[in-house]
Amino acid sequence: MSKFDQRGNPVSYGHQAAIDALDQAMDRLHAYQADPLAAVDQILVEHPDFAMAHAFRAGMLATATDKAFESELIRSLQAALALAPKANDRERMHIFATRAWLAGDWDQAVELWGRASIAWPRDLLALQLAHVGDFFLGHSHMLRDRVARVLPHWNAGVPGHGFVQGMYAFGLEESGDYEQAEARGRAAVAVNRQDGWAVHAVAHVMEMQGRAAEGATYLAEGVDGWAPNSLLAYHLWWHKALFHLDADDAPAALQMFDEKIVASGFVQALELVDGSSLLWRLSLLGHDAGDRWDSVSEKWQTRVDDAYYAFNDVHAMMAFVGTGNGAAQQRQIASAKRAAAGTGAVAMMSREIGVPGCEGFAAFGRGDYAQAIDWLLPLRGKANRFGGSHAQRDVISWTLTEAAIRLGDSALAEAFVAERLSWKPRSPVNLDWAVRAARLKPAPAP
Repeated sequence: MSKFDQRGNPVSYGHQAAIDALDQAMDRLHAYQADPLAAVDQILVEHPDFAMAHAFRAGMLATATDKAFESELIRSLQAALALAPKANDRERMHIFATRAWLAGDWDQAVELWGRASIAWPRDLLALQLAHVGDFFLGHSHMLRDRVARVLPHWNAGVPGHGFVQGMYAFGLEESGDYEQAEARGRAAVAVNRQDGWAVHAVAHVMEMQGRAAEGATYLAEGVDGWAPNSLLAYHLWWHKALFHLDADDAPAALQMFDEKIVASGFVQALELVDGSSLLWRLSLLGHDAGDRWDSVSEKWQTRVDDAYYAFNDVHAMMAFVGTGNGAAQQRQIASAKRAAAGTGAVAMMSREIGVPGCEGFAAFGRGDYAQAIDWLLPLRGKANRFGGSHAQRDVISWTLTEAAIRLGDSALAEAFVAERLSWKPRSPVNLDWAVRAARLKPAPAP
């Protein structure tokens, strides 16, 4: 006889206590609180035939987008597939979605999780995994619309309602509806101050609107809620560092790196992405990162041949340029080209963005700014294809702007500065670029 989880979703496993424990583990993931993996591992010690627990573990590891976790992912997926004949339709959709993800068909994986959330609109795990998948695929509007599809089935009386609001807030932000995004995000945080994704949504609104001082204050005031035991803390510290940098306070941004971001030890690729991204921005503005690049580059070198995810590859290239490691740069480009030769979404991302992105950042590093612009400029209109957020992909615009100024191309520099000022007109970083670009114009004829 089927049993049910806390939101009324059918579960094929017959032990309600195990189902309740899995609900608790999932709630940790929904809030990005430590440690859902340890929690589900403990469940599986006593309940090794629990298909949904294996599916949860596999889905969580898959969406880490890091080959370092692949062996554990395969182990979980194999266990789940062995139990699939006894699982119900909902559970099989989770299992088959993870199988598609592992095979590099991320589009199919996200569609399966998305279909599961339509068939069982209170399947919060399916919704979250589809939402995260949309993020990694750069499907900005689907970050909003996939959540909107299930909103009528949620209300304040359903456990996890705040998490749904937080996801919707982020989707609204990535779709440009900043006012509603902020309101929804703040409402979700009011329900649960540990909801890292909802805090994250509000921070993104402030980043996109150039509200740097307000953003830094917002994160600082809520730190006792979102930071303790958070799996997302490193990323929120990264946002706070960006706010400091955009407010022309590089020392505070470097302090965030030294005390908060590097404190994670860069265990996973997602953390390395933020380390690379922050140091690259600081370096573009002429701030000496010192030996900070070394710890980031060292960890990226263990992944240089992975050919796993183009977004990671481009950020690894930043670190290799930052340390002047030409051999690693060439290996990274070769790895991206191998990935591009495959099929599926992962290969597409490498072909469209990963290879030219790596080439462009490498060209910038060797001072060939014209070549860097040739590689990176065509990516401005399609960089969403390799995932991430608008704020993360903004590093391409930063690099193009600085390259044009260093090249001395007045027209290009003026164009890039105008683009940046159109949506952040009071940003000290943008205003400094405007001054430097203006100096490139030839003096008027007497």
